[in-house]
Amino acid sequence: MPQKPVGSMQLKNLPYDITRADRADIPRLVEVDIAANGLFRDTGLVGADGLGQHVPAEFFEAAIDAREVFAMRHRWTARADGFTLTSVRADTLYLDQVSVHPDHGRQGLGAQLVRRVIEDARTRRLASVTLSTFREPAWNAPFYRQLGFREIRRERLSDWMLDIETAQAETLDVSARCFMKKNCRLIPFL
Repeated sequence: MPQKPVGSMQLKNLPYDITRADRADIPRLVEVDIAANGLFRDTGLVGADGLGQHVPAEFFEAAIDAREVFAMRHRWTARADGFTLTSVRADTLYLDQVSVHPDHGRQGLGAQLVRRVIEDARTRRLASVTLSTFREPAWNAPFYRQLGFREIRRERLSDWMLDIETAQAETLDVSARCFMKKNCRLIPFL
């Protein structure tokens, strides 16, 4: 069995580790992204053009160089079967994307990836993790609510959030979406 990489998060009872992604992972991350998009095929929430889109390789390269991509690796194959993509915006860590290949879904891997992002935000001393998601289906806003995220009221959206929404409107029904936030600052005991 390969050694656990430094800085990785080992998952109890699951044969996966979460590590920083590297450039060699990019082809697999694109595969995971495309496969995960397929989950929206029958929802009517994403247009046909959006289903075929994926994070461009050069975007992954820059994000990996900036240490903004975590990969969920199967311990036996070392292959990435899920990932998160983040970016720092103001005092929050924005979860641009979390994707798990559908062949590896429904095991709690997405939740573990999100928990790793929350841990990363705390390590960086950022106030929160924010994201944009659909209000439905169950693997979107209801999933994040179970992890402690709360919807941000429209009047409280930052300018950068409105910019993201404008970009998303090109391929998504943004009226069915919301921004969510989870506070990450640990409150010290007094």
